Amino acid sequence: MSTVLLVLHVLAAVLAVGPVTVAASAFPPSLRRAAATAAEDGGDGLGPARALHRISRVYSWVGISVPALGIATAVSMGVLGDAWVLASLTLTAVAAGVLVTRVLPGQQEALELAGRGDGSGGTGPVPAGTLRALGMSTGAFSLLWTVVVVLMIVRPGSTTGA
Repeated sequence: MSTVLLVLHVLAAVLAVGPVTVAASAFPPSLRRAAATAAEDGGDGLGPARALHRISRVYSWVGISVPALGIATAVSMGVLGDAWVLASLTLTAVAAGVLVTRVLPGQQEALELAGRGDGSGGTGPVPAGTLRALGMSTGAFSLLWTVVVVLMIVRPGSTTGA
């Protein structure tokens, strides 16, 4: 049973957290391109940024399965109390917090600012500070997940870890 849970946990991480991480990272440049495109042709160009926000939002809900399956796997393997598991769970909670309190609201705010425009159908200005803060939050989210992946592979203190 541990093997099945582990496979499901890893698949959920790849198929849920991966898309959120990529979409969230691609969002700020997509919004910058939309503004540049709107300046050239007058369209709003926000379709790709809206799609990336939707991917981030929907896959973040699917991502809830990752820690749930991880906990079930840790319980079945008898390692739930190990330091690397507890550290991973803590970092996962912090990453989820960054996603829910910074990344997703930041994307929504940026889309709202860009969608206002000047009434001519173009893309409105998004302050550079807003995009910079969003990029930093997204980078923190990605870094936290990278550390979790390293902990899952290395498993410090385990008999099979490096």
